[in-house]
Amino acid sequence: EAMAVVTANLRAVTSWVGIARLFAILLSCISFSLVASTGDFHGPYGTWCMFSWCFCFAVTVLVVLLELLELYPKLPLSWDDFTSAFSMLAALMIFTSSVVFPSTFISSPCSSSRCARQAAATATSCFCFLAYALEVGLTRAKPGDISSFLSTVPGLLKVFEAYVACLIFSLLDSYSSKAGLQWCVAVYSICFIITLLIIIFTIGRCLSYMPCPLEQVLVAYNALALVMYLTATILWPLYSFNNTSRPNPCGTDCWWNKKLGVTFLTIFNLLAYLVDLVYSTRMVFIRAP
Repeated sequence: EAMAVVTANLRAVTSWVGIARLFAILLSCISFSLVASTGDFHGPYGTWCMFSWCFCFAVTVLVVLLELLELYPKLPLSWDDFTSAFSMLAALMIFTSSVVFPSTFISSPCSSSRCARQAAATATSCFCFLAYALEVGLTRAKPGDISSFLSTVPGLLKVFEAYVACLIFSLLDSYSSKAGLQWCVAVYSICFIITLLIIIFTIGRCLSYMPCPLEQVLVAYNALALVMYLTATILWPLYSFNNTSRPNPCGTDCWWNKKLGVTFLTIFNLLAYLVDLVYSTRMVFIRAP
């Protein structure tokens, strides 16, 4: 009987999605093992990279086990939405780590064995990102299919928007002195909270209880978020860099670099909300018959 249960869903590891997950597990494990062997992952950036690899490894192992043993239908959540949202989040986290880790820890010339292991960890991290990106591509909903919202383009963009907002929060330093910057932080916070609630309610299957039509609400929210981010895109650089020049030297923790980072991330989210609005409008008003 037990054997029948296990063989019942060998597709969990033999399908293309399953194979992509197995590669992600292997590559994330190699990445954090190599970095752990160097003993050099101090500070907030090193801790973040280590957390990303370990977190994605652990959750992916759990996902594969739940699918292999066919236990996931017993969970009180929308499994397709959860796995789509997680694979998107994992791809973003591993991508960030693949950029942050080498730029923070690898110094040239790279000749020591420790540096070689750090470079190898960076390479496996990049391949791990590709494995998660492949999973996102394989599980993405076909046009017209809105059975699992988070696997559609607007759903995946919601995860992207929330993640970029988290990156913005990690870079916020001094903004209390000017009203314009306070408004920008309010924009980031409000949009992040609403987007996160949409993701959580979708995974928890709570959106069906809403008294108003969900698709129209999402279109209205995306339009509002787009306008708010447009104001932040203009105000943040205007108030941050007005009458100030880049300090010299400007190290990794330099306030100028952080404010520049927030500027670019604000533009990324502005574009994400724009694409989100276009896609969600098409899903609502130009739906295939």
